[in-house]
Amino acid sequence: LCLIFIGAAFIAFLEFDAPAMQHLNAPEKLMAALFQSVTTRTAGFNTIDIGVMRTSSLFLMAILMFIGASPASTGGGIKTTTFAVMLLALDAQMQGKNEVTVYERVIPSDVVLKSFLITAISATLVALYTFLLTLTEDQDLIKVLFEAASAFGTVGLSANLTPSLSPLGQLLIISLMFIGRIGPLTLALSVRAPVRRGDVRYPTTRVLVG
Repeated sequence: LCLIFIGAAFIAFLEFDAPAMQHLNAPEKLMAALFQSVTTRTAGFNTIDIGVMRTSSLFLMAILMFIGASPASTGGGIKTTTFAVMLLALDAQMQGKNEVTVYERVIPSDVVLKSFLITAISATLVALYTFLLTLTEDQDLIKVLFEAASAFGTVGLSANLTPSLSPLGQLLIISLMFIGRIGPLTLALSVRAPVRRGDVRYPTTRVLVG
């Protein structure tokens, strides 16, 4: 609900007097903003021209598509629970807590680590494919990023770029859709063999970070 209504509020604010919504009256603009926020959860429909939306709106929608839907659904993205666990972990760390808690329950440390791992792998993939698409396509960076985020989240939205993609660009988008569908963690586990645990334990070392 937070992602939907916050996204709708920003889209309405950014696009209210912009070309994408200039043909709509005020109530229709609010409805269109809500619809476009909801559709980033991987519905893939649009009631306004995505290609003429402001850069800020496209960037916001790319973030919403990257977060994606909830687990156990047909939607893509890193999933809403992954994003929520990361926020809870960051809040716990800033408060100096050793455990991540929510509603009087403790979230296991392996779940917290997995959430950050999924997000790191996903962000790396989207960044890598965006870079590759900038090499194959002569298009605005924001539109290329939008297409990559849409493909990863298996959303189906396009900033009017997909029809003009080169054959190599189409193959890149297809492969990213496939990765987004099976999940980045599943992909990582499939390409890297598990390390066998032995009886050897190494000493602890402190590394300066941040």
